[in-house]
Amino acid sequence: MEGDITVTQANRKSSAVTVSTRKIKDNAADWHNLMVRWEKLNEDGFSIAGNLVDIRLTRSQSDQLLVVDESSSPSSASSQQTSGAAELQDECCKLQDVIDKMVVVVKKMERLTASQQGFQDLEEFHFGLEGRKCPLFHSWNAKHFNESSCVLLDSFSQELKLKQTILQELAHTVTSDLCMVYLSCWLHQPFITPQTRLTLEALLLETGHHPL
Repeated sequence: MEGDITVTQANRKSSAVTVSTRKIKDNAADWHNLMVRWEKLNEDGFSIAGNLVDIRLTRSQSDQLLVVDESSSPSSASSQQTSGAAELQDECCKLQDVIDKMVVVVKKMERLTASQQGFQDLEEFHFGLEGRKCPLFHSWNAKHFNESSCVLLDSFSQELKLKQTILQELAHTVTSDLCMVYLSCWLHQPFITPQTRLTLEALLLETGHHPL
């Protein structure tokens, strides 16, 4: 039939290039959006964690005062303890909800990284282990994109584990100094380093989302 396109090895390679670049650019935008989502959750979690620490320390101080104040009735002491426990449990549930949402974010990051590995495998299938001669965008090949995804995923996966540990510890810590350490760790996110943020920025620059 007139006008039919003959499928050749060159056509296949051209098609693979077009699909790969489009999907890689979409993935870069997804990385950005997920990081924005994570930062919002981190702010929400820090606020809740701060409330949790305030309740925990206030409750600890109240327990000490009740021991000293022998005139307080047993029913009054029990009522205060019950109220404090319920309030503490409520904040723990709120913080757990934030962490559950962070788990969802990391799972989406895992899918992005798996997708990026797939693109690298596709490139190697079409162009060999050395990859293409020319870059996909400005200077990176598929391997560079895959390595960047792995760096980002590792950072957020480690940070998620830290958040989960902080939640377990905060409700049982009565030492104010240690509570402040946990809060500081939550806020400053030691596993999400400046290098992590530079990796994302490089990804956005390379794919054209941010101007060079």
